[in-house]
Amino acid sequence: MARTKPSALELAMVAAVRERGFTVSPAQLERWRSRLWLARTADWTDPETGELRPEAVYRAAALAQISRAGRKIGWVGWVFWAVDATPESSARLRAAVADAIERPFQGAGIDFSQIPTGDSDDAFEARREMAARMTGRRCPRQDFDGALRAAAADAGFELPQSRSVSNILHRALMDPGARMLIGGIEDVGFEELVEAWAAATPDNPEMIEHLRAAQRDAALAGDDLFAQSPLAGGLPGLIRTVQEADDKRLTTAVLACTKATAALAMLLAHVHNEPETLRTLMADEMWEQWVRVGFVPLHGVGGEAAIALSVVQHLLLPGWAEGLERYQTLMDARLARPPADAPAGPARNAGPA
Repeated sequence: MARTKPSALELAMVAAVRERGFTVSPAQLERWRSRLWLARTADWTDPETGELRPEAVYRAAALAQISRAGRKIGWVGWVFWAVDATPESSARLRAAVADAIERPFQGAGIDFSQIPTGDSDDAFEARREMAARMTGRRCPRQDFDGALRAAAADAGFELPQSRSVSNILHRALMDPGARMLIGGIEDVGFEELVEAWAAATPDNPEMIEHLRAAQRDAALAGDDLFAQSPLAGGLPGLIRTVQEADDKRLTTAVLACTKATAALAMLLAHVHNEPETLRTLMADEMWEQWVRVGFVPLHGVGGEAAIALSVVQHLLLPGWAEGLERYQTLMDARLARPPADAPAGPARNAGPA
């Protein structure tokens, strides 16, 4: 089918984006409109003057910048849906976040809707077999914390001691972690998980004893710390959290997590010359609760699934959203300083002019 001839308004938008230093085609504009990343053409102009609205041109230029060189927009597209916050864009956002959580399981041939429930032997064994498919897959994420510490040692400076398991991707954690994702805490006992953490962190017995003591104290108080994990309900629980959040909470969570991710990426791009920035970031508890546990897509790895897990944390855990907001303030303060490897000048700007 022949493509419709571009309208005068579309050609005007192409020209306006070109003036900002980016290239866009009418076909791209149409794709962005169909994805609800760009407003419909009728909303591009000021009704009184007929001129293109600056915010419409800015949005198109931002999309052109992100998608140039054949790159996929990925989770950045979630930002546009969250900013617009219409019922339609919120529905797209909700579906995308839920899909990002489920997609790694689909790649292992696991159908979320087919995960058996209940405590029968057959259901338990079926979930265990599904988890084995996950642990048999190659995990692409490197030991990020270990890589940072090795680089710091080579550069001659020390980093703060980890307050959690030293390598979140240690093989000892893969099997219980996968079984928890499939079946929730009912399929993995507390003691089994702690033993896995001990195997992954043999040089930190104090942390393991602290975990056991905290669980004992909580049990005496009638609480279960294990059940407070965002993974307590497994994959179904994560997706349910996204599906049941109202539009306002969901868009707020996505905007907070994507903004923080962008800020962290900009800071980490300069830490080789700014060890004090890295020390500051790692000394904060949010490094342990957010960055090191894999909820940030670093170095192109993790992507939408990492952001989606951050969103679940933001929605689910008491105090986590406030912690991320405080961490954002800390990162913003560091970003306001000129990088050590760049001349003094205007503040860094990640978006199109």
